[in-house]
Formats: sequence, C-alpha cells, structure tokens
Amino acid sequence: MSRLRITEIFYSLQGETRTVGLPTVFIRLTGCPLRCGYCDTAYAFQGGEWMDVEDILKKVASFEPRYVTVTGGEPLAQKPCIELLQRLCDEGYEVSLETSGALDVSQVDQRVSKVIDIKTPGSLEVAKNRFENLNYLLSHDQIKFVICSRADYDWSKHILNQYQLSSKCDVLFSPSFQQQSPGELADWIINDRLPVRLQIQLHKFLWGDAPGR
Repeated sequence: MSRLRITEIFYSLQGETRTVGLPTVFIRLTGCPLRCGYCDTAYAFQGGEWMDVEDILKKVASFEPRYVTVTGGEPLAQKPCIELLQRLCDEGYEVSLETSGALDVSQVDQRVSKVIDIKTPGSLEVAKNRFENLNYLLSHDQIKFVICSRADYDWSKHILNQYQLSSKCDVLFSPSFQQQSPGELADWIINDRLPVRLQIQLHKFLWGDAPGR
C-alpha cells in the first residue's frame, strides 16, 4: 500500500490561482529539494507523518470538499504523489497540484490542474527550472511567477514571450510578499499590456504566515 509523508491536511480558502477564495482542502506533503529565498513553508521541509493513500482519502472526504490542492514542500519529490493525484481525481474532486516545476510533470494525471511555479532569479533557485515541463501544459494548467524585483519582472516577461505561455494556459504574476509592492507590479503589467493575471496571496492578508491557513 502506497504511503506519503504528510505535514498537514486542512480546510481553508484557496489563497492563490484560478480558484482563489474558494473553500479547498489542502494536502501538504513533506520535503522539498529547493530552498527558495522567499519560501513560506520551510516548516514542511522535515517531519510530517506517514499516511496511507487510503487514509489520506478518508481525511479529505471528511471535509466534503469540491476542490482539493496537493502542495508542499515539493509534492512530486514523493513518487506516490502521482497515485494520490489520480485517486483524488477518481473520487470526483477538482484537483490542483502546486509544483516548483523542477521535477518531471509528465506523469501527472491530465485531469489535474498543474500550477507550475517558474523560479525567477530572485528566488535563488532559477537554475532548477525544468523548462521541458512546458511541453506538458494543458489549457486548464497555470504558470506562476513570483516577482521579487523589477529585474525579476523583466526576466519573467522574457520567458512569457519566449515560450508564448499566454497562448498555452493562464499565467499568474505574484508579488513576493513584503518584498515587491503589489501596486508597482500592477502598474508594470498595465503599462506593458501583459496578458497575465496579477495574483495576491489572499491568505496572507487574512491570516498572515500562520501554518495550516
């Protein structure tokens, strides 16, 4: 029976992506091979509790959700994550996966909305980007750039154009919390007429950095 190391399973409002504001069950897997400078879930790097996939599904079902997000850490660092995503889809949930894009996404169930976080230079992990993952984008997937500075913005704009990302799926530009002004980023997007969505982390404004929210 497949097992995964789980940091937490909780019910909250989605703070990001296309379903922002909607009640969602979050499954946070433990462990991550990256160390981004702005990481807000370092508590998920270690520890956690081993859970069978069946027990994870029972816990999720207890919340009677429509939306489920598998996140981390880096969820794909645990191979049974692929099975978990498939099982969640089989249960009829609308499932999203939050991944750094540093690991192969080719085996992710096509029913899942992949939210791939392309690492900007300001993340300190830009070298980890696996751009071949862009070959597996589907129209219901999403690409996210966390913007730490004007340099990050210009870099992200270049990647947006180089790979014609806006023609493949939704693209999100998110200001790094308390590092990049959301208003300034909004002005840049408007002035350049970029085909992207400004994303502000709703949960940070509601609850700050509290884990499990």
